[in-house]
Amino acid sequence: MADFVGALDQGTTSTRFMIFDHGGAEVARHQLEHEQILPRSGWVEHNPLEIWERTRAVVETALTKANLDASDLAAAGITNQRETTVVWNRRTGRPYANAIVWQDTRTDRIAAALDRDGRGDVIRHRAGLPPATYFAAGKAQWILENVDGVRADAERGDALFGTMDTWILWNLTGGRDGGVHVTDVTNASRTMLMDLETLDWDDELLSFFNLPRAMLPRIMPSSAPEPYGVTLASGPFGGEVPLTGVLGDQQAATVGQVCFAPGEAKNTYGTGNFLLLNTGTELVRSEAGMLTTVCYRFGDDAPVYALEGSIAVTGSAVQWLRDQLGIISGAAQSESLAAQVEDSGGVYFVPAFSGLFAPYWRSDARGAIVGLSRYNTNAHLARATLEAICYQSRDVVEAMHRDSGVSLDVLKVDGGVTANELCMQLQADILGVPVSRPVVAETTALGAAYAAGLATGFWRDTDELRANWAEDRRWEPRWDDDRRADGYAGWRKAVERTFGWVDVD
Repeated sequence: MADFVGALDQGTTSTRFMIFDHGGAEVARHQLEHEQILPRSGWVEHNPLEIWERTRAVVETALTKANLDASDLAAAGITNQRETTVVWNRRTGRPYANAIVWQDTRTDRIAAALDRDGRGDVIRHRAGLPPATYFAAGKAQWILENVDGVRADAERGDALFGTMDTWILWNLTGGRDGGVHVTDVTNASRTMLMDLETLDWDDELLSFFNLPRAMLPRIMPSSAPEPYGVTLASGPFGGEVPLTGVLGDQQAATVGQVCFAPGEAKNTYGTGNFLLLNTGTELVRSEAGMLTTVCYRFGDDAPVYALEGSIAVTGSAVQWLRDQLGIISGAAQSESLAAQVEDSGGVYFVPAFSGLFAPYWRSDARGAIVGLSRYNTNAHLARATLEAICYQSRDVVEAMHRDSGVSLDVLKVDGGVTANELCMQLQADILGVPVSRPVVAETTALGAAYAAGLATGFWRDTDELRANWAEDRRWEPRWDDDRRADGYAGWRKAVERTFGWVDVD
């Protein structure tokens, strides 16, 4: 039996391939960034062909680093930035346009129109999502309406729609020469097109966006004993590897954090923040601005659902300090700069660069820095940026409590920002609960590997996965209740200042 499982993690800023052993330990990895294309204010794009080339390169390089080949892998899984949308021609294999990234806001008029005439309520109930620029269906509609020739090709069945998992799967399994056109339930649940109860595309929801059903992929479980497909000898794996696990990135991190019981939650700190609370097989409909989403489905088992709080800008706010303002030279410097001051000096930074996601869902919001005086320095702004990551997470925790009645005993965390120990201490202080980071911080790739390995019997069950989890570091709250309450009250005032900054028709 092969000794390893591979996981391809196609993220917002980079693509990586990781290889894990049976104990869940990392054996090898390779990672490459791709270009962030910003054609105009509010627009964010990726080149799908560049991402496919990065995919090939990271797989080949990681296997070479580890001196492994396809025969050493029991299976491979895929995890991906979820709502980013690509439409391509099945005959040529070429995208009609750049992928529209989940952060992109060009579909604000589409989303607003859905809410004006009542269709938004149908989407909320059936798909568990509010009409928002975040999700994939509006992006696909925009491409069909604004790129010449796509509508006609879609009607003929030549134009294919997918999120990045679907695009990569199609290419890995042959592309225009027989590539499979599939997705999993977690990614499908992020489109505004899937009925959460039937786990199938819904014809009425498709009609809201005028999308032909023929362009949509087949929906499969997240862990598939019958593989999605098999890699080709001519592809980056250099041989046949069954592709048996697909999870959207945040659901993958939930699996990687072994949050398999109702009430368990994790928070992933990446480009944005994504907090998921497992609600079991119960479909909890949010009244507080959360998303109801599929957490995972393993084989023929009943689907497990989650409440999710999605925050658009957290780690990318630190990148903004580096790339646009130039006050730090690298992400790690945000910690040392922020540590030069005791607090933010009354400064709050609300990084609503593309509106506010959960729990506000305000596409009319834009970023604001408030509370400035001559006293403040770049260190105060750096600290306010770290606090913004943590306050946005508290907004989500408060909303989840209103929906579910669950109070967190501990928050499991993962993702790149968790390397910033000051930020994690601030998270514990602002939430008032301990924060726990696992030994394997790259839980997104690990979750995709777990889903793939469960399907093939590489891991027997979720109990075996729980045994792999170990804590690396824990942060206990240090602030008293008064400081915590005062800080959060100031944050809520700052958030209100961002509303209504742009007009949305």
